[in-house]
Amino acid sequence: MRAVEVHHLHKYYTVHHKAPGLMGSLRAFFRRRYRVIRAVEDVSFAIEPGEIVGFLGPNGAGKTTTLKILAGLLHPTAGEVRVLGFIPQRRERAFLRQITLVMGQKQQLLWDLPAIETFLLNQAVYGIPKAEFQRTLEELVELLDLEGLLTKQVRKLSLGERMKCELAAALLHRPRVLFLDEPTIGLDVTMQARIRDFIREYNRRTGATVLLTSHYMADVAALCRRVLVIHRGHLLYDGDLEALAERVTPYRIVRVTMAQPLPLSALSPFGEVLSLNSHRAELRVPRARTAEIAAALLTALPVTDLAIEEPPVEEVIRRVFAEAAEWDPEQAARWPELEEEEEEGEGPAAYAGG
Repeated sequence: MRAVEVHHLHKYYTVHHKAPGLMGSLRAFFRRRYRVIRAVEDVSFAIEPGEIVGFLGPNGAGKTTTLKILAGLLHPTAGEVRVLGFIPQRRERAFLRQITLVMGQKQQLLWDLPAIETFLLNQAVYGIPKAEFQRTLEELVELLDLEGLLTKQVRKLSLGERMKCELAAALLHRPRVLFLDEPTIGLDVTMQARIRDFIREYNRRTGATVLLTSHYMADVAALCRRVLVIHRGHLLYDGDLEALAERVTPYRIVRVTMAQPLPLSALSPFGEVLSLNSHRAELRVPRARTAEIAAALLTALPVTDLAIEEPPVEEVIRRVFAEAAEWDPEQAARWPELEEEEEEGEGPAAYAGG
């Protein structure tokens, strides 16, 4: 059985649209105008047990909406969703005991109490036996380095310490599926790396399935071989991150260090020179000719060091979005929202299925 199955998922919101000022209020009173926001549009994918999958897209792409539907917090407008065989919006107890949703911008910890009080509350909510609770807590304290934090008032914890406690609180019932929405947002580079290490180790120890959204591409590159890319509610890509890089960025970056400074004219025959600073240069070369060009550089120039790198993940994703806009600009312009005037008795269901 697959951990997550999504078939032709749609989620539309209908919101009241009012022009500013008194006249706008009067017009809205007699004839309301509505704006239909197509947050998710015909999205389908499946995730196998134990996978860590990155869910990428700009703000407003539909990532958080999709995660909330998978967690049962929102009902889909159309389509079918199953998590561990359950239909999420039914919110069955057996389903809730096996999933968790962690949102980096929301918190469940009780602000004026120590984190351990929230942990004990979750123990009661999930009905976790005392011995199992203690065993899991000790494991999480070790993995997240929580020693000394559990008895501190939450308001006195740093952002990174709070985030570690949030993760622990969400995992006390040992969920089989983790939906992580920006778990490293606002954290410094060191803390981001520690959270990534924890997610990787938790997945290894428990076999939990992870669907991760993040604007920090380092999170995705470090944890996810497979990515889903969503843009304006549409799923643009589902597959291997390296394959995506090869498809949309047909080049590699070659960094060279030379024994002596060389002019631009000496390097330009080998590729596009992106930067040149004294003894160091950075070139963009065709992916298919990388080995050939590297060998030529070593033969022709006084190279003391050479490194070949993939383009940054941020650039790969940016090119995917640019391709989407160029593919069908007229349709892309219509994706974010459609404004409709609704007659009395009409509602969101009128737009289901497009």
